[in-house]
Amino acid sequence: MITISLCMIVKNEEKMIGKCLDSVKDVVDEIIIVDTGSTDQTKDIVAKYTDKIYDFTWIEDFAAARNFSFSKATKQYIMWLDADDVLLQEDSEKLLQLKETLDDNVDCVQFYYNYAFDDCGKPTLVFQRERLVKRERGFQWVGFIHEVISVTGEVITSNIYVTHTRVHGDSDRNLRIYQHKLEEGITLSTRDQYYYGKELYYHHKMEEAIQELTKFIKMNGWLEDRLDALYCIADCYSSKMECKKAREYLCQCFEWGTPRAECFYRMGVTFQMEKRYKEAVYWYEQIFHLEKPKNNVGFIYDELWTWKPHLELCVCYFELGDIQKSMEHNELAEKFNPTNKIILSNKEYFKGLKEEK
Repeated sequence: MITISLCMIVKNEEKMIGKCLDSVKDVVDEIIIVDTGSTDQTKDIVAKYTDKIYDFTWIEDFAAARNFSFSKATKQYIMWLDADDVLLQEDSEKLLQLKETLDDNVDCVQFYYNYAFDDCGKPTLVFQRERLVKRERGFQWVGFIHEVISVTGEVITSNIYVTHTRVHGDSDRNLRIYQHKLEEGITLSTRDQYYYGKELYYHHKMEEAIQELTKFIKMNGWLEDRLDALYCIADCYSSKMECKKAREYLCQCFEWGTPRAECFYRMGVTFQMEKRYKEAVYWYEQIFHLEKPKNNVGFIYDELWTWKPHLELCVCYFELGDIQKSMEHNELAEKFNPTNKIILSNKEYFKGLKEEK
């Protein structure tokens, strides 16, 4: 059986850290906590689980902090989590099974990450992360924000899911760090260029986001990031009601592989915004003929493959005067998201129409 060091970096996580550690404390062999400046009860809580608690002066560099945490590990493999991550019971059991069966020639194991959820708690954004790495390989984190472990060798994917539990606010921390680094004269890597553009996008700085994400696309980065950058640029133009311009960027997706719902849904939105409902219907309906990528490591938004296009088709068919099809698509949307307030409101409306007849 392999042994595992859990390495974490934390700051002011008194509300989250206990649940995280409770979910893994019986599976890992060592818990290492690096605190980057907590002023709450985080370290007091952590002390109930481990005495391997270290302070690290925050230098606006997540990779540096994580590499410091890795340097303290002593077991055969290193696992990392954030304070707002948990392993559900079934995933803790899977991790225990992995410990018993993993071939020690494996250098890295990727877990799935349930990152975002719908109203029913069903994951809407799932992707893979490198979660378990062989300590003797000395793998290093890179990137001062949105850091990643640079792994090589034998890499496998497990059926273990890490579940993200935090509801994020509108923190401008990441954007401020990027701006500080740029003021210091740093040259952004291809990956950092992408995430800087994304931070601008998240903060609704649309013109700047378009500019920085366009720079990223020209840098020819990872395909999944380039596709996502195109989606974000299209969203920026749609927010300014420049729908034709948005479609021009979405069409670039066709040059890079089989189109996905993330592209087709946005195509439908642009036409719907222009009240061109027949064209919108065409794009939304095509989604249900697409094949979702399998074992994809990029960002796949399940809601755009399921209930959201049905909900928009409900609206479009209603505007076109086809009440029956409008109602049918609302019912299909409800099957995927039975507690959504808009879907339920539509259901009541259609029920009223039937009663009137």
